[in-house]
Amino acid sequence: MTLKKYVIERDVVGIGAMSADELCSAAATSNAALAELGPKVQWSHSYVAGDKTFCIYFAEDEDAIREHARISGFPANVITEIQTIIDPTTAN
Repeated sequence: MTLKKYVIERDVVGIGAMSADELCSAAATSNAALAELGPKVQWSHSYVAGDKTFCIYFAEDEDAIREHARISGFPANVITEIQTIIDPTTAN
């Protein structure tokens, strides 16, 4: 199975003000949903900024991400497939 890389923008009011315990609980909820879905969707990491998260996922397709959102209860407001990655060393 080949997985594609995605960035998911989630609108989650108040997430930037959550305590470490609350974020731990949110991660556990996401992990439980991932366990149900098996290897077709994997969470790499997320950036928390204000009332949003920007999550990096590997998945078969957008439908797998939407299913994770449905099971976990976390919205997937914008799903964008990542085509390639560049960084400062790309200029070399």
